[in-house]
Amino acid sequence: MILLTAGTYPLPFDRLIRAVDELVCRGLIEEEIFAQIGCSNYQPKHVKHARIMDKDAFDRCLKTASALIGHAGMGTITMALEHNKPLLVVPRMKKYREHVNDHQVATAREFERMGHVLAAYDIDELPQKIRQLKTFVPALRKAQPDAVAERIKRFLGGILE
Repeated sequence: MILLTAGTYPLPFDRLIRAVDELVCRGLIEEEIFAQIGCSNYQPKHVKHARIMDKDAFDRCLKTASALIGHAGMGTITMALEHNKPLLVVPRMKKYREHVNDHQVATAREFERMGHVLAAYDIDELPQKIRQLKTFVPALRKAQPDAVAERIKRFLGGILE
């Protein structure tokens, strides 16, 4: 089962929910999908779904999921990395009124560059990326506390000058 999550951000992510639902309808996704659609207006016709799940139900789905598809929010990315689950991110975009800016595009690009996620920046990429998701193994995330401390030091030094 693939877990699709639109996150809990208070804007719909109909573009992703509709696209996955249509791919299931066309037989281009054969694996079962369960979606947490959040405040999306689109109601899937071919995908089992819930608007919001409580933490226990979500954790059960996450544990049994073979992979995740979701927005490029830090919570989703961190959760996938902590559970060593392959993740395909589709960044929410300002031009579709899915977010207030395009920071998720930058987040997706950076985590994709590091090998932690697969990313689709256009809905037309979904069929190919979902095929890749079956064999994608995310790179392990390594804590770098010294590098973080150095960045904070530089930032604070810039403020004090």
